[in-house]
Amino acid sequence: MTGWAGKVGRIRVIGTGVMGRGIVQLAATAGMTVELADVRREAVDEAIEYVGAMADKLAAKGKLEDPGAVKDRLVAVDAPDAPADGVDLVVEAVREDVGTKRALFAGLERVCPQETIFATNTSSLSVTEIAAELADPGRLIGLHFFNPVPLMRLVEVVPGTRTHDWLPAEALELVKSWGHEPVLAKDAPGFLVNHAGRGLNTEALQILTEALAEPADVDRVARDVLGLKLGPFELLDLTGLDVSHAVLESIWSGFHGEPRLRPSWLTRPRVAAGLFGRKNGSGFYSYADGKQQVAEEPVAPPRPSGPVFVADEHLGRVLSAAGVQVVPDAYPDAVLLVPLYGESTVDAATRAGLPLDRVAGVDPLGGYERRLTMSVHPGLDPVAGRAAWGALAATGHPVTVVRDGPAPIAQRLLASIVNTACFIAGQNLASPDDIDTAVRLGLGYPRGPLAWGDLVGGDVVLRILRGLATSTGDPRYRPSPWLTERVALGLPLTSTGTTPADLRS
Repeated sequence: MTGWAGKVGRIRVIGTGVMGRGIVQLAATAGMTVELADVRREAVDEAIEYVGAMADKLAAKGKLEDPGAVKDRLVAVDAPDAPADGVDLVVEAVREDVGTKRALFAGLERVCPQETIFATNTSSLSVTEIAAELADPGRLIGLHFFNPVPLMRLVEVVPGTRTHDWLPAEALELVKSWGHEPVLAKDAPGFLVNHAGRGLNTEALQILTEALAEPADVDRVARDVLGLKLGPFELLDLTGLDVSHAVLESIWSGFHGEPRLRPSWLTRPRVAAGLFGRKNGSGFYSYADGKQQVAEEPVAPPRPSGPVFVADEHLGRVLSAAGVQVVPDAYPDAVLLVPLYGESTVDAATRAGLPLDRVAGVDPLGGYERRLTMSVHPGLDPVAGRAAWGALAATGHPVTVVRDGPAPIAQRLLASIVNTACFIAGQNLASPDDIDTAVRLGLGYPRGPLAWGDLVGGDVVLRILRGLATSTGDPRYRPSPWLTERVALGLPLTSTGTTPADLRS
């Protein structure tokens, strides 16, 4: 490795909280000499002791050969603005306040050599605004680490508007040399991960706003159908709604009220009521001794003895294999099940000319091989509804029964995730590869959102979004041009396609 990144040997980390300690551990383990600084001198000693103990634990597990060498690379300094001769990089991990960070870097500019690079670990503030009052704003770049730093391999590299042109590439190389995975993001609200994460959370809150399902139902669908490790409301409880509400509001306002990022009115009163989540024992779920309390799912009715008509051959075969009597037409005594793609049960049944009092909707996403979701509209005969529920439960898969809406829950969540990523790609806020890497590593999704869209089919995602936009009239569902163009051209969502630059090469 050549260039600035290959010459970095001594860094200073300012701020010895959770994030600062993690950055110190990562850099020292990677071979850097690391100065630790804080406004409280005793906090530095505590951090050195903590990082040393972590090195011993890693060595005991066989994950670190020489913990003593790591400890020897830790150097305490008396103050953040102590003389810094020989320091190649300063990384700040202090509180999220523009004024605090600006004052810190102004002091550092007085004591650091001109060639020392500054990095901010901000997760939400503009890198450009933090650098604005420096004599040389080009020396500052964003290095957004994720907690816990040693385990979360992702780092967002965020150049400000005036960051030196050579610096982003060197910062990417430095992060790689430390064993982490960097992605390059524009200095836009939410950078990359927090922006991409709004796709799931804002749509889940919209579903709750429409009273279509309980939080636990949405989470079960998100986990079992989409394969997410945590459902959106579990995630909001884990992060803390006080934190998430502020992020939702700031990113929405940062993009000047962009409809697809619109928060829900539900979060503000919940924050005012102190319903933060795990941290205080009550959120979308309640917690006893830190354990989430969730009501048992209702027991499904038995398999119906009467006939069932299914407007989907695949589901018909699945039900027949489960012993359900499947008939080839909508006989007067038959319960009716219709598959839904980007539409309500009422619209799908009306389009097909089926009697609404006997029709329930089913989400085909997932191929009927996992959890099934059944939609109940207000005109459904309860007897027919119970029979439909029993028929689906006969497959052996769990069934979530929800109110009918403009599209099934899993489809709405997935379409929002993919569409948000397409908007990010279309605005050139990050490359398709970096978008997928960031979301997969930073949010723990089973795959990147653009690759996910390709797996499901860009045409399917577009059909869902157009159905939602038509039925609701809400501009939050307008499809990204990145999506519509690639569907029209038969290109993958992960492809940049031909650009003007390709014509100049």
